[in-house]
Amino acid sequence: MSPKAPTKRVPPIRVTPSNDAAVNPQADYVLYWMTASRRTTWNFALERAVEWAGELGRPLVIAETLASGCRWASDRHHAMVLEGMAENAAVCARHGVRYYPYAEAKRGEGIDLVVALAARACIVVTDDFPISSVVVDAEQVARRVKVAVERVDSNGLLPLRAADRVFPTAYAFRRFLHRTLPDHLPEVPEPNALARLELPRLRSLPGEITSRWPPASTRLLAAEPAALASLPIDHEVAPARLSGGPTAARKMLKRFLQSKLPSYAEDRNHPGVDGTSGLSPYLHFGHVSVHEVFHELAQAEGWSPTRLAEKATGKREGWWGTSEPAEAFLDELITWREVGFNMCARRSDYDQYDSLPDWAQKTLDDHAGDDRPYVYWLEEFEAGRTHDPLWNAAQTEIVRTGRMHNYVRMLWGKKILEWSAGPREALDVMIELNNKYGLDGQDPNSYSGIFWVLGRYDRPWGPERPIFGKIRYMSSDNTARKLRLGDYLKKHAPDDE
Repeated sequence: MSPKAPTKRVPPIRVTPSNDAAVNPQADYVLYWMTASRRTTWNFALERAVEWAGELGRPLVIAETLASGCRWASDRHHAMVLEGMAENAAVCARHGVRYYPYAEAKRGEGIDLVVALAARACIVVTDDFPISSVVVDAEQVARRVKVAVERVDSNGLLPLRAADRVFPTAYAFRRFLHRTLPDHLPEVPEPNALARLELPRLRSLPGEITSRWPPASTRLLAAEPAALASLPIDHEVAPARLSGGPTAARKMLKRFLQSKLPSYAEDRNHPGVDGTSGLSPYLHFGHVSVHEVFHELAQAEGWSPTRLAEKATGKREGWWGTSEPAEAFLDELITWREVGFNMCARRSDYDQYDSLPDWAQKTLDDHAGDDRPYVYWLEEFEAGRTHDPLWNAAQTEIVRTGRMHNYVRMLWGKKILEWSAGPREALDVMIELNNKYGLDGQDPNSYSGIFWVLGRYDRPWGPERPIFGKIRYMSSDNTARKLRLGDYLKKHAPDDE
């Protein structure tokens, strides 16, 4: 008889069985396969694995894998993840937990490693992250192993499965949040599930595993250029200056709360001010949890749930009962971030043109043959060689730094729509450039931003225009009138200007 699931803290709504296999209580250890929530704190998936290990009286093994040889894998993205892996290794060593960092030398080797580790595991727990590459790998492992596999959702304050539909607008999703989220706010992961851990320790893993799939070297975990050069990834996209890992994420969070939050509502739209939180890459790579961000903000605000408004209005302001800048930040962190997770969890075609609202597809298709004032191709966009200095600066920023200012990114996308041969070509360009260079590429939140350009989460706008039809229009001239751009244009001017 298979043992019962642990009767502890992780909410059942966040746990999804991935196969019909049983738990093997006689096996050697519990395996946590870390793929998205790449941290040892505030992590429901890790907490679930700890619960199983305690229930079964078995050691815990954490295998963190990093895929290579796949689209958009590069020195930039690998460096961020590897720096976090080095920190996770040190934390696990302090707590006596067997941690196995593995960076693929060939596509598919990480899955083979997990299958081999699972052959000796009681159960496999992994991250539930609704991006196709992660989902496909998790499904493959679930089919190949002979023990139970559970996916655990640590993505947002609202569990992925708390909603049974896709929301057409941020307003509709916000109303649902206002009605539903209070029930889930008390469900918080352990800040440190490894603290005071009393589990048997695993002295070593079998030699046939460690020899066939050698763990990442110290040099690779330090993201040294020579070590990165040995991997089958894009070496033209250089590492960003931003350091990866939970410690760097917490420093960014602390800096934001202390120095930027008071003026966030006024400064966040001005590229030259750098008034945004800077947390998007860390949230994407799982180096910081939205629960931890929310906790720290609540502490800074002296907030408690008693401040929540009683009525679910769907309005951006007033529901949380915090200061104005905190309300603005929470709307970005929770409403706009988590509506993207809702889409990706509910629709497998979240990254396809056909997932756009019917009205948006119709108006774009109606105007697909309109004359364009300029037409650029991917290579010209990528190099920042357009006639528009502001657009070129935005593209140069993401190529150099891996980041792009939020407001400028909206204009960046609108101009790609205007200057591409058609809307489908524009979508391909946006996805390629964002995922190749952006540190938050391939994330539900960044897909929301890309598809918002084409009408997702928006409504028809008038007057109807050439190329855009009823899609919301933006121009560089209007943006320049609204924002302080002088320093931004100087800082991110292309090298040939």
